[in-house]
Amino acid sequence: MKHVFPLATALFLSLAASVFSQDTLKPLRAGIIGLDTSHVPAFTKLFNNPKADGDLAGIKVVAGYPGGTDMPASKDRVAKFTEQVRGMGVEIVDSIPKLLEKVDVVLIESVDGRIHLKEAREVFKSGKLVYIDKPIAGTLPEAIALFELAKKHNVKTWSSSSSRFSPDLVPLKGNAEVGDILGVTTWGPCSYQSGTPDLFFYAIHGIESLFMLMGTGCETVSRTKGVSGDQATGTWKDGRVGTYRGIVKGKAEFGATVYGSKSVQQGGKTVSYEALCRQIGKFFRTGEPPVSEAETIEIFTFMEAADESLRQGGKPVALAEVLAKAKAEAAKLVP
Repeated sequence: MKHVFPLATALFLSLAASVFSQDTLKPLRAGIIGLDTSHVPAFTKLFNNPKADGDLAGIKVVAGYPGGTDMPASKDRVAKFTEQVRGMGVEIVDSIPKLLEKVDVVLIESVDGRIHLKEAREVFKSGKLVYIDKPIAGTLPEAIALFELAKKHNVKTWSSSSSRFSPDLVPLKGNAEVGDILGVTTWGPCSYQSGTPDLFFYAIHGIESLFMLMGTGCETVSRTKGVSGDQATGTWKDGRVGTYRGIVKGKAEFGATVYGSKSVQQGGKTVSYEALCRQIGKFFRTGEPPVSEAETIEIFTFMEAADESLRQGGKPVALAEVLAKAKAEAAKLVP
C-alpha cells in the first residue's frame, strides 16, 4: 500500500533537506598565491563576506603568499594589495609550501603569467584543486606543459577571464532570438607587457568573450596592429569569421556584437568578478572545470598565432602549425 504525504509535508521535507545541506556544507580554506592584482582584494571580499550565498558560501580566504616579479604591473602593486588583504584578516606567509599547509584549495592570482607554471608545479604536488587567473601562462608551450603536469599529478585546474561570464554576454549564446551564431566581433581595452606575447596581458579579456560565443574550431588568424587599435581576425573551420579589436587609444570599453541567423545583438559591456568567483566556488566544490583544457589551449594558440601573423606582415597563420611547434617545446618542460 502506497503512502501519500500531504503537500505541506512534502514541502517541509524538501525545505529541511535544503537547510540541512547548507548547514552541513564543509567549510573550505582558500589560499591565494600572488598578491599583486586588484583581483585579490576583490575576490577575498566576495568569498569572505559573512552573507555569501550559493557557490560562494563556505569558502574563506585564510592565507596569502605575496610573490611578485620585476614586471611593473607586479612590483609596483604587490605591497599595496598585500596590506589590503592583511587588513581583511588574511594571514600572509613567506612561501608556497607554508600556504599549502594552511589551505584546502588554491587560487593563483599572480599578474605575471610567466611564473604561473613554476607556481602551479608546487601546488600540483599537493593534489589541491587550483584556479589560475589569466593568463594561464607566459607562453603557449608553458600553458600546454601546465595542463600536462596537472594530469600527471591527477589535479583538476582551469583558467579564465571574468569577461566570459559577463551577465549581458552569456545570454547571447543559445538565444532563440539570435538564432545560430554566424559571426562575432568583440572589443576591449588593450595594453601590453614586455616579456609576454602582446595579446596575453589584457586583450585576453575580449578574446575569451570571442571564443565563449564562437566556440572552438578556429583554423587561421591574421592580425593588424596600428597606433589606436589592434585587430585579430580568425576563420573557423565551418567558414564563420570572428574578430577581436583591441582599443589601444581612445575611449576604452568592453563589448560584443553577435551576428545571428535571426538578429544582430550586442552585449558584454559589464564585467562581473562575482560571476567568475561563483564559477570558482562551484569548481572547488565539484572538481569540474567550467572551461575545458581544449578551449583554453585554443585561445592561447590563437594569440600566439596572431603574434606570428604580425611578424609575417598580417598573413593568415594556421593554428595547427603553431600548436604543433608549441607541443614539441612543451614536452621539454614536463619532467
